[in-house]
Amino acid sequence: MKLPFSESYKIKMVEPIRRSTREQREQWIEDAKYNLFNLRSDQVFIDLLTDSGTGAMSQMQWSEMMLGDESYAGASSYFKIKNAIREITGFEYFLPTHQGRAAENVLFSTILKENDIVPGNSHFDTTKGHIEFRKAHAIDCTIDEAFITTLDHPFKGDVDLNKLENVLKAHPASQIPVIIITITCNSSGGQPVSMKNLREVKKMADQYGITVFFDSARFAENAYFIKIREEGYRDKSIREIVREMFSYADGMTMSSKKDAIVNMGGFIGFNSKELFDRATMYNILFEGYISYGGMSGRDMNALAQGLYEGTDFDYLETRIKQVAYLGGLLKDYGIPIQFPFGGHAIFVDAKRFLPHLPKEEYVAQTLAIELYIEGGVRGVEIGTLLADRDPGTGLNRYPDLELMRLAIPRRVYTNNHMDYIAAALINVFDRRDKITKGFKIVKEAPILRHFTVELEKA
Repeated sequence: MKLPFSESYKIKMVEPIRRSTREQREQWIEDAKYNLFNLRSDQVFIDLLTDSGTGAMSQMQWSEMMLGDESYAGASSYFKIKNAIREITGFEYFLPTHQGRAAENVLFSTILKENDIVPGNSHFDTTKGHIEFRKAHAIDCTIDEAFITTLDHPFKGDVDLNKLENVLKAHPASQIPVIIITITCNSSGGQPVSMKNLREVKKMADQYGITVFFDSARFAENAYFIKIREEGYRDKSIREIVREMFSYADGMTMSSKKDAIVNMGGFIGFNSKELFDRATMYNILFEGYISYGGMSGRDMNALAQGLYEGTDFDYLETRIKQVAYLGGLLKDYGIPIQFPFGGHAIFVDAKRFLPHLPKEEYVAQTLAIELYIEGGVRGVEIGTLLADRDPGTGLNRYPDLELMRLAIPRRVYTNNHMDYIAAALINVFDRRDKITKGFKIVKEAPILRHFTVELEKA
């Protein structure tokens, strides 16, 4: 008998989660102004809001926490994380930050000015928010295949080279401080970028004299997909693939709350000493001294250990196969999702799930609310709410993809939980024709509105 696939870890500690009734959840989501971010965690049974900072740390990471050096400057923990970053990514210079958006804030404060252009594959919400907050412009150059959820393309995160070159030709290099490539590409469904594409983008960027940075929150998952999907990489280790990936970048931002499996932390990696020196001022201004940057010593130790664990093939295979397990359950029932399955989440195509709802009623948000009411499962909208309004016109932006993301925390839930999630979503799918109304906005922030928006039934 062939041995079945099994997790590469065993459970040492458990955390209780609370069941609730449908009536309770209906009241709770109404009290939360139909914003899933406003729910208390004890009002959620299975929490798939994000995979950021929600993973379970290992015994080695917890051991490292006890060894943290809390010296303000020159702590041993700083050198531990510095060595891990150098060994795994190849970047000689780095600045620690408390999380990924802080890394973006420091980087963009250093290099970005009003009316600049920042092309790349689909920028995530905080990246676009930081760009537009500075009155600059994010240009999406993702391949068209990424926006066809039924198409099974191995690297839907790839940059369309023709789109990118058109942007580079249309603007002087002085107006394009950086190309940002997100690996994996969250907004297009957790989709990877191929090594071939990374190499070609860097070659083009060099021809035009443009810097390339990777938004690297899920770089290890991207490397896993390169290993199993791209010709010539099957026999290479994850870390060999990672080193080659980063050889096609001039720098990186990192939310370590994803692939480094920590609850808090981030950093910026640089090849350029000159750019590192310029960014240092902003890091001290916004984050803290350059040898801790908003993190405690224990956080840096856990992060360093997490970088090694997060680039281990057995761990990645366990993690990504659990996501695929949930995707397979939904696919088999005919629920419309983004193909192929993402590395960190399953993305449900809300426009195909609820085709009768008008786009003005926030279709993916409506679906996420219905899933919560059905089973206490909290997902998140990756659609019109997240897309914000156009800074010029003030009108809603309606993205090509209107998705509900089910982000799976690392090493937290079992496949029994995946079965429960699938059953809850199947129940919503079976009654989808009875969902006849969406929602309208009552109150919103001028930028990154989806975090704090207040809604009411349309």
